[in-house]
Amino acid sequence: MRLLILGTGGMADRHATSFKAIEGVSVVGGVDVIPERLATFCGLHGIPNQFASLEEALAWGEFDAVANVTPDRVHHPTTMQAIAAGKHVFCEKPLATDAGKAMEMTEAIEKSGKVGMVNFTYRNSPALQKGRQMVLAGEIGAVRHVEASHLQSWLVGNAWGDWKTESKWLWRLSKKHGSNGALGDIGIHIVDFASYGSGLDVAHVFGRLKTFSKAPGDKIGEYDLDANDSFTMNVDFTSGAIGTIQATRTAAGQLDQLRLRVYGETGSIEMIYDTGQSTLRACLGADVNTATWRDIPFDPVDTNYQRFVQAVRAGKTQEPSFRRAANIQKVLDKAMASDLSHKDEAVD
Repeated sequence: MRLLILGTGGMADRHATSFKAIEGVSVVGGVDVIPERLATFCGLHGIPNQFASLEEALAWGEFDAVANVTPDRVHHPTTMQAIAAGKHVFCEKPLATDAGKAMEMTEAIEKSGKVGMVNFTYRNSPALQKGRQMVLAGEIGAVRHVEASHLQSWLVGNAWGDWKTESKWLWRLSKKHGSNGALGDIGIHIVDFASYGSGLDVAHVFGRLKTFSKAPGDKIGEYDLDANDSFTMNVDFTSGAIGTIQATRTAAGQLDQLRLRVYGETGSIEMIYDTGQSTLRACLGADVNTATWRDIPFDPVDTNYQRFVQAVRAGKTQEPSFRRAANIQKVLDKAMASDLSHKDEAVD
């Protein structure tokens, strides 16, 4: 499989390294509007062809699939171009900045017959995959209650860099630069993590978003710091279960932690991803009477990168698909609407 990487900042290094490690995959081209960044990236990864635009790359055309690692607001137009050119697409999350555009992309890729998948990176957690299997197998009975959180601390620490001076962080705080804040950035991860891990779909959401003052005039250079930094959701699931989902970039002491607890009528399961490490615990059977939690072993799982390559070779999309990402985006859109209306919003 010949792969083109579109956008060479941010997650692009992870994409190049991960795809190159898969037997039979060649990263044959890179695209970026910043020549210096493109040259450095292609030199680092031994990528032979460089393009200043997607149009140039498509005119060349000697590739099978695109890894779209552009900023959020660019996903829609560039992915639509790639689909029209008959390419498979592996897109960074979110698929688009709103559900309407995400569904347009979904319908286009499905009509084309090409593979379209989205990089919900925390699907790579073996604890999440094993925990989901246990829930679906009925090991905790019918799910009654769910609690989920995604905690990061890069607004209160410098472990990942200085957000006040680095554009790769500042754009995530600015609406005019295409950011939907913590909700759009890590919210899509934790909503997917909670829904996928519990095996449930969200039916209604009541959301609250909060933007904190972080600089004089809430502005640094060209960046208006107006995107949300934290959010909470109360949700109803289609099954009748209820839950809470929250995320923040201000959780001192947490670099990157996703935690999901699923409480059923006969037991409970906890799935944790914490800065690269996965943990799975459960309270089952007679342990419910003593509130005893035990570690559950799990096996390694394929990554999204590996699943995408498998899907292209088989000609059949695997999860997480464009449609899955579009449906999660509906939940985020309703959370934003709920924050404005102060009312519960139904997810269509």
